[in-house]
Amino acid sequence: MDGKLMKEHFKRLAYYNKWANTRIYDAAATLDSEDYYADRRAFFRSVHGTLNHILAIDKLWFGRITGNPYIPPSLDVILHDNLADLRATRDAFDNHIIDVIGDLGEDRVTGVFRWTTMEGAPYASTLDRCLTQNFNHQTHHRGQVHTLLSQLTGNAPPLDFFLCMNDDFNEEDHLQ
Repeated sequence: MDGKLMKEHFKRLAYYNKWANTRIYDAAATLDSEDYYADRRAFFRSVHGTLNHILAIDKLWFGRITGNPYIPPSLDVILHDNLADLRATRDAFDNHIIDVIGDLGEDRVTGVFRWTTMEGAPYASTLDRCLTQNFNHQTHHRGQVHTLLSQLTGNAPPLDFFLCMNDDFNEEDHLQ
């Protein structure tokens, strides 16, 4: 896939990410405090812990991409103690992700990308692989929150990509 197509792909994923996060945070806001903070034996214990983890790792990766490093003190760092502050930061950061992807040059998307791991080791890959990792990470952990919400409420919101995308898909263009 060329840089232009990849950039468009990641722009869609950035918009989907914002849409899906809005739906997850709306659902989380319906939980009572006890359910929201309770240790449910998830990887990051609670709905709150998992939402904090997703944001921390987004900050880590997009800090690397923009040259404004953020190194979380731990993978289970709590960035915000309450849902309202966490959500405000999440909303702003989702807009930041959209802007960063929009500002990327097509050649940069497919180019070599170097960073330092949290352990201090140098590492290199291509930026498209790093972006794929980041969006996959978000989806993975958002799925865990979705499961917790399903268990707690019986009614977690659908997060299917097609529900978000109002695309101008023309089947004939893809049959050639």
